[in-house]
Amino acid sequence: MTALNPFRAYAAVTAAYWAFMLSDGALRMLVLLHFNSLGFSPVQLAWLFLLYEVAGIVTNLAAGWLAARFGLAATLYGGLALQIGALAALAALDPSWGIAASVTFVMAVQGVSGVAKDLAKMSSKSAVKLLAPAEDGGLFRWVALLTGSKNAVKGAGFFLGAALLALAGFQAAVWGMAAVLAAILATVVLFLPAGLPGRMKADEAWRGWRSKDARVNRLSLARMFLFGARDVWFVVGIPVYFQAILSDGTAEGRREAFFLIGGFLALWIIAYGAVQAVAPRLLGAKGQPLAETTRKAVLWAGLLVPIPFLLAGAAWLAGGPAPWLTATLIAGLLLFGFVFAVNSSVHSYLILAFGSAERITRDVGFYYMANAAGRLTGTLLSGLSYQIGGLPLCLSTAGAMALASWLAIRRMQLSGQE
Repeated sequence: MTALNPFRAYAAVTAAYWAFMLSDGALRMLVLLHFNSLGFSPVQLAWLFLLYEVAGIVTNLAAGWLAARFGLAATLYGGLALQIGALAALAALDPSWGIAASVTFVMAVQGVSGVAKDLAKMSSKSAVKLLAPAEDGGLFRWVALLTGSKNAVKGAGFFLGAALLALAGFQAAVWGMAAVLAAILATVVLFLPAGLPGRMKADEAWRGWRSKDARVNRLSLARMFLFGARDVWFVVGIPVYFQAILSDGTAEGRREAFFLIGGFLALWIIAYGAVQAVAPRLLGAKGQPLAETTRKAVLWAGLLVPIPFLLAGAAWLAGGPAPWLTATLIAGLLLFGFVFAVNSSVHSYLILAFGSAERITRDVGFYYMANAAGRLTGTLLSGLSYQIGGLPLCLSTAGAMALASWLAIRRMQLSGQE
């Protein structure tokens, strides 16, 4: 461990995580836009991503033990390899299959991709806890840089997926991504320095999934509702709404819609990542007591709540597509992204600050299990709420979940004052 260069290890882990998230963002956009153009309903589109999120819940529990048992490098490599396999499998999708067969097959492949995503995420975030300098807010800065840059890359992946679908088609796009990711995996295996930490004794690794620290458990609950609030509108509702108003039904119109939707979601994710990266400065993290950072986390959680409710009210007043509504949605969702990014960044710091080094993979695994549960709930509600009540119900549901997140993290702060 003493011979390990933490900066080199951090750079290698970050590069691997970037590569994975670029492919993850592109794959999500490819699947969503391709199957929406084939006529899948909002609920059917939501089903395509459900196993991805279910797999994340299970994986985050198992990944903590796997990393503790075999090391963080092994789980990082495993995540990249599984993503390559998922991309190759998706290329075998036959257009002649019926809807039921297509949904079942894509759900299974997305499940593998979900396992891959959470192996890579847990490995990268846990490595930061063990590599970052402890002084002068070093942990907050390192985790914010990793998370923020990752989301900027994932945003580029959204645009890449939409562009590849429009220019190369579905199968060529997934084969190309699989080939590039395989080359990156080989490079990371060669250049990741030996000695990346993360192992613990096998008997210690099995002890207790749920943390004994109430702060970790309540932060995990807040995280679940926070990401549910985003995915309620992000996964199905807004992309389907924009495709309906932007596409004229022709092949050319669909291609233009792909670029516009992919471009907006990419801009949203990139801006979100940029805000995450500078969140420590926004919150004055350097030299700041942990209790003060926790207080600010409660404040920013409260600031998120009114935004989706106001957007839902605008959608209800419009009664249907309107130029002013489109402009309002774009501005409002970008504002939501700014506040959401600060919340997400401070959560990512707090889980590492609260978690003990001795069981960090377990605490991070439990926390990201809650994250995946929120995404699962948000994904399902995205399709259901949009199909039942359109954009107003979809955005109102997001507001309710943001409110639940604020209540959960507020309880965490209050319990710490008792």
